Amino acid sequence: MGGGIAGLTCALSLHAAGFRPRVREAARTIEAVGVGINLLPHAVRELAELGLADELAAIALPPRRLSYHDRTGAPVWEEPLGRAAGYAWPQYSVHRGRLHMMLLAAVRERLGPDAVRTGLLFQRFEETAGGIRTRFLDRTSGEPTTEDADLLIGSDGIDSAVRAQLYPGEGPSHWNGVHMWRGIARFPHILDGRSIVVAGGTPGEKFVAYPIDDPATEGGEALMNWVLEVRHARSADALDRSNRRITPAEARAGLADWSLPWIDLEALAERSSAVFEYPMLDRDPLPRWSFGRVTLLGDAAHPMFPMGMNGGSQSIVDGRVLAWCLARESDPDAALRRYDEMRRPLVNAIVLGNRELGPEAIIARAAEHGGPLPADEAEKIARGYKELTQAEVAQVNGHASWTVPGHLTDGFRPSR
Repeated sequence: MGGGIAGLTCALSLHAAGFRPRVREAARTIEAVGVGINLLPHAVRELAELGLADELAAIALPPRRLSYHDRTGAPVWEEPLGRAAGYAWPQYSVHRGRLHMMLLAAVRERLGPDAVRTGLLFQRFEETAGGIRTRFLDRTSGEPTTEDADLLIGSDGIDSAVRAQLYPGEGPSHWNGVHMWRGIARFPHILDGRSIVVAGGTPGEKFVAYPIDDPATEGGEALMNWVLEVRHARSADALDRSNRRITPAEARAGLADWSLPWIDLEALAERSSAVFEYPMLDRDPLPRWSFGRVTLLGDAAHPMFPMGMNGGSQSIVDGRVLAWCLARESDPDAALRRYDEMRRPLVNAIVLGNRELGPEAIIARAAEHGGPLPADEAEKIARGYKELTQAEVAQVNGHASWTVPGHLTDGFRPSR
């Protein structure tokens, strides 16, 4: 259940393994919204193995370098990305909405136009003798509706209603006091035009920029994704989750505290058609994702702070591993337990690692140090995060494929 990037990738993975998944989404329509997202090589590999390499290359840009800078714009650390780092697959920067629409089109083409139904608000699930009965509210008719399936995969995001039924006492998501102002603008390329640039130090003191679309004409302007992190004082009031729109004057004022020689921040604010504020949220790692024939996937299972660009990428891998497990176990309960055992400890560790800043500890420590860290110390941090996420070049290039022959399955109908 859930028609986002994680859910649609999972549906494609299940279909490729011979299953007949159905996708149920609460929103009345699925639209191309959002800003930029990065897909790391381990996620790009999985999309390529689903036959989407050409479609992805047509809508995304491959960054070549990750470039850390201090508050003055001076370089602190750089490392190559994607194929420049030796991966067999590129890293991609892409507009989230375009990626979402690409996956939706693939699901409808491969699974049929009725595979995705929108406007179905999850109410609860019940176990039956043959699987799972899921109850929805049809937001168009206002009527309740039920569907039966062999199993239920909750991929309904950080505020997952499936997770809430499994863990009714969990409470709200965890906020670290930081808000992200996120925008996109037509803007000249910065630095070499293929860098992800992160400037500043600790969360709440950072600026990020990278292109997500090349100029339409020679000498034109790229589509630039940017993020400014700001720290707000905590209050007794409930956290504002409205993703409020930041006014141009407010954006200019927030960026005025920064002076980076390689980008005109005032012009960036002026050219941004819309800037929205998002709180930086995660949730505590869970002791268990799978309960009988119900499991969690993506942000429903492991919402994480956006350090190291891993959230969306790990969600894509989830779906591939889940389909692999279901194809290799005759018992769906056992398959979901196997998926849980394979994915949960790893991704829980990433959630906790991101709370400790992940690879961005390099710039945080540089800010404390008053200058760049010794190269061996920075390299140790960067390498340690790749080891934690199982994303070293040799691991990504060399691990066995999660692709499974469709004939191994016996026709479960997972409801997503």
